[in-house]
Amino acid sequence: MDSLTRSLSRRRLLSGAGTAALAALAVSADPALAWRGVAPAARPNIVVILIDDMGFSDLGCYGSEIPTPNIDALAENGLLFTQFYNTARCSCSRASLLTGTYPHQAGLGHLEAVVVPGSMGIRGKLLDRVVTMAEVLGPAGYFTAMAGKWHIGMTHGVGPWQRGFDRSIASPVGELYYPDQIQKNAQSIYIDGRKLAPSSPEVGSGHWYSSDLFVDWGTRYIAEAQRQNKPFFLYLPFVGVHFPVMAPPEQVARFRGTYRENWDTLRKARLARQKRLGIVDLDEILPDRLPNTYDWDKLTPEEQDRFDKIMATYAADVAGVDKAVGTLVERLKAAGEFDNTLILLMADNGGNAESGPDGRLNDAPLGGPKSNTFVGMNWATLQNTPFQYFKHYTEEGGIAAPLIVHWPKGIAPRLNGTMVRAPSHLIDIMPTLIDVSGAHYPATFKGHGIIPMQGRSLLPAFSGETLHRSGPIFWEHEGNRAVRTDRWKLVARFRQPWELYDMSRDRSETRDVAAAHPALVRDLAAQWDRWAALSFVDPWRDAYDVYLGGKPRQNWGMAGLPQHPEAMDDMTPLLKAQYAAPVRQQGSRPHRRQH
Repeated sequence: MDSLTRSLSRRRLLSGAGTAALAALAVSADPALAWRGVAPAARPNIVVILIDDMGFSDLGCYGSEIPTPNIDALAENGLLFTQFYNTARCSCSRASLLTGTYPHQAGLGHLEAVVVPGSMGIRGKLLDRVVTMAEVLGPAGYFTAMAGKWHIGMTHGVGPWQRGFDRSIASPVGELYYPDQIQKNAQSIYIDGRKLAPSSPEVGSGHWYSSDLFVDWGTRYIAEAQRQNKPFFLYLPFVGVHFPVMAPPEQVARFRGTYRENWDTLRKARLARQKRLGIVDLDEILPDRLPNTYDWDKLTPEEQDRFDKIMATYAADVAGVDKAVGTLVERLKAAGEFDNTLILLMADNGGNAESGPDGRLNDAPLGGPKSNTFVGMNWATLQNTPFQYFKHYTEEGGIAAPLIVHWPKGIAPRLNGTMVRAPSHLIDIMPTLIDVSGAHYPATFKGHGIIPMQGRSLLPAFSGETLHRSGPIFWEHEGNRAVRTDRWKLVARFRQPWELYDMSRDRSETRDVAAAHPALVRDLAAQWDRWAALSFVDPWRDAYDVYLGGKPRQNWGMAGLPQHPEAMDDMTPLLKAQYAAPVRQQGSRPHRRQH
């Protein structure tokens, strides 16, 4: 048994339901106001790390075979949340995280590129009815900076330099790993609002890799905060591990051959580790792969090797993020800032299956700037172990995320290496930062009324107290919807009936008990309806999705026809009908690339 397993298997468990959903903490944004009792010298630095498109089980401390020693060390010496949630999608989660509101309230009920005329919630950018963490922490005396992916409105005139960040280096929509990539979305980067080519010497020297580059810039911003004698807030949204998945080729080579093993076998191994670590209950069931996935044993050796290349690249990308986190930790220690820096690390959605069961791989060197690798549905199933579905969906596979919290001076030492099992969400991060910083959340900001924070603070967990929540957590994305209480989860896919799961016994959502609890279903559904009406949630139509191109959405989240139907054990009725049609749409790639 390794040291991580020994440490985590001894963890004491913290549980609870959580508090304060829709109550406002409405005060003026006047910077001269008091610190709400928090002494300035005690206020921590804050680093919020967001990993892109990473599945629930992709970190070592969550059961992965991918080595992530630096992130694991934060978990061993901090808190690990087992039931933390995002919003199922990139832009939506970034908006929710930065504002403490639900995505539609912030204006990003879908991706930045999706703007619905007349909609109140699908506007493609952060709206003036919300404030960002930077806009709240700046007036409280913090130096505010970000380095990484923005994707919440730059194409509509909303960049980080306009939303409270003193300094920023920002990729508009992500996908940027190297200075010399071929992808359209990797051709620009912004430094404090100035557009530059990624190859500009002002961006970085040599043939940089963006996970390292963003930490280098973050280090520069930390030094600037120190010169100004200010605590710092650093938002670090990595591009990794979003498509096109990239990592230095020599790092990819480390993982070649690891994934020539059946993905079903690897998935079972991850679940076994999760049970041993205490991430899930010992009696948790591993659901079958969804229809339209491939049976590993029905693939040729050449096809299996192709899939090994894909997942080896992804694993190296995850390891690259971990290496960058390790560098950040080392530099915080060298600067004397580590012990009083609150670090929160999470992911924006579940594993990405958008390229279907085939994934995507070109002939360029693996992981290099000319490569074009998408992981696909089969490996996304492994990444989300033990859950079902993926990014886009409100089943656990789409919304369950890691959350690791580390703060030596703020978390009781007796709690190091413990797990928090209370259901929590991105909307809870803003209230937490308000509490630890002594900042004030405004009722108005620059002449605009501000929507109240929607979550509750996680701070009580830092001293071992039970978390309480006064109401459920809610979701909607592309018509997929969910409601989560402490015990129950009501969930439905677009145009499908509600299903009900007892999360205390069935986190992987294998036993629908809706028929046995009709009154509970009606009550939770009514609560969802009331929330949606108050939160600018528009009725969804797939025609809004510019990435579908009018084609039907498959169960991996996008459109297309897989190349190897003969390798499937089961197929959805939609896909069967498409294969049976006289004229078939060829290819498994999405009509347009998404984020």
